[in-house]
Amino acid sequence: MSITTHHFETADAIRIAWRETGEGRPLILLHGYFSDADTNWIKFGHAALLAEAGFRVIMPDLRAHGLSDKPHDPAHYPKDILAEDQFALIAHLGLEDFDLGGYSLGGRTVARMLARGCRPRRAVIAGMGLEGLSDTGKRAGHFRHVLENLGSHERGSPAFMAEAFLKTTGGDPVALLGILDTFVDTSAETLAGFDLPIGIVCGEEDDDNGSAAALADVLPDATLIPVPGNHMSAVIKPELGQAIRDYLLVGL
Repeated sequence: MSITTHHFETADAIRIAWRETGEGRPLILLHGYFSDADTNWIKFGHAALLAEAGFRVIMPDLRAHGLSDKPHDPAHYPKDILAEDQFALIAHLGLEDFDLGGYSLGGRTVARMLARGCRPRRAVIAGMGLEGLSDTGKRAGHFRHVLENLGSHERGSPAFMAEAFLKTTGGDPVALLGILDTFVDTSAETLAGFDLPIGIVCGEEDDDNGSAAALADVLPDATLIPVPGNHMSAVIKPELGQAIRDYLLVGL
């Protein structure tokens, strides 16, 4: 599988990286917090699976993650900037007809894009529940605690595990704290207005962001797709990529 790396610059002069593989229908995939495109989509074969299915898989590293710039100035972290960055990427690539998916923070960013008028053919929100969209402060508080107390978390605790993952991806704690300030809640009323097909893909043991079933119930055209694992382990299992592929191939 051939992977190419590209960059573009946002309106506030932040250099955003994205990786591509495959040819065919454009599919933008957004990774989770502390992660990057390589860890979320490439390393465990999801991108290759989707490329083989006929997708041009476009995988940006979100601002403050991966190969993208990691500014420390709070001015670079206004509300909803992650959604803004993806709109800029779509414009940069000249995309009009595409599919859109994201895991965890990536799924939250998909929701914010839809709330702001993005119109993919189909969307996938993975690793996310209703509470993780409608009450972002709870999850933001968890990660703020992780980042502001590095090295002091009880072994085996959720905070310890999050810090361990941060170490594997080489994340920048200052930049990542900035990301928490960009979160915007998406109300159940707003979600109920998402009138496009949305696949809700979530680990059967994953309630980190609330209930995926409750999220699917709020959306008018949602399909709940359980996959094995919890919030961390679901990403490394082939069923995640298979579920995304199978959902997006419907109607093509």
